[in-house]
Amino acid sequence: MRSRAFVRLAFGLLSGILAILALAVAALGGLAAAADTTGPLPVTERDGVGFVDARDLGIEGRGWPAADFAAPFDRLPAKAREKVRPDVWNLSRHSAGLGVRFVTDAPAIHAAWTLTSDSLAMPHMPATGVSGLDLYARDDAGRWRWVACATPNKAGVDQGGVVVDGLAPGKREWLLYLPLYNGVASLEIGVPAGATLERAPAALRGRDKPIVFYGTSITHGACASRPGTCHTALLHRRYGRPVVNLGFSGNGRMEPEVGELLAEIDAAVYVIDCCPNIDGPTTAARTRPLVELLRKARPDTPIVLVEDRRYTDSWLRPGKKARNDANHAALRSAFDDLVAAGVPGLHYLGGDDLLGADGEGTVDSSHPTDSGFVDHANAFAKVLDPLFR
Repeated sequence: MRSRAFVRLAFGLLSGILAILALAVAALGGLAAAADTTGPLPVTERDGVGFVDARDLGIEGRGWPAADFAAPFDRLPAKAREKVRPDVWNLSRHSAGLGVRFVTDAPAIHAAWTLTSDSLAMPHMPATGVSGLDLYARDDAGRWRWVACATPNKAGVDQGGVVVDGLAPGKREWLLYLPLYNGVASLEIGVPAGATLERAPAALRGRDKPIVFYGTSITHGACASRPGTCHTALLHRRYGRPVVNLGFSGNGRMEPEVGELLAEIDAAVYVIDCCPNIDGPTTAARTRPLVELLRKARPDTPIVLVEDRRYTDSWLRPGKKARNDANHAALRSAFDDLVAAGVPGLHYLGGDDLLGADGEGTVDSSHPTDSGFVDHANAFAKVLDPLFR
């Protein structure tokens, strides 16, 4: 059922020019929109709430066109199933890094989403991060600010309900992050009758290339309390650029099959953070081929090589320290050799400062807490800030 009471077009013809200009101003410093359609938003009315499919609003954070995916909330295109290992493919069906932006003047925001797995949480990561939705709004100063987190109840059933209500009057831009460690089969955004719901404006031309992360469980988002608190999301909001999260828990291994897929993305920068999943000899063997593969396909795209983060208990556990040391030495040697060979556009991020010195930034000496992810984001910014000035 469709109702003009629920939806006004963000992009119209002559009669909509003023609305377009207003939204363009709000888009300054914004995130790149990637709506799957540009026509009127179909609305389904249920109990006085008008729901819009997230696909019609536009799913952000994907590195390929919508038509390339087997399911709308996957992170790798359908063709990858025949290229990558089954573990990588299965993990790519988690919705880490994906999000939906929209504009509404609603006093309340609803969401209905269906999960693909009944593993709603992990022993060291809460359900809000594994399977929840995380909602941000842009304030009058243009800053993204957290508003609410929707907690799941069980898989295979619409989670449904009010994400936030009692909102102050006014039209705002919203950003909804999807679950980090679960798959999403469907997602709808809803607003009460009489409210408007529009697609978010596209970011300014020239700022639409994504930051592409290839990494491990840490890149994947373990163990953030909410989808918006992992470092990739923090950097997403910091730079106002789309971010493609290709973190695969336990399976970020600098594999050429994944590298070939990365090379298809016209990225602003590639961030390679795989060392936590491989040892020193593997780091030594795989770094140069991966960099050369990317550089051949994308001669001018910056590439950041990231050292293994230090286990926070490695100061007292020699075996862990030795693993970190071997990885660091192998990556640094590969980087130096590539630079000496004249490979351009390479950048390096050491691992010693990825987590705070007090050891409080993880849940298990490896996977960051929210504060550990802030440490990560601040460390990454030292390398990324100069690229985006």
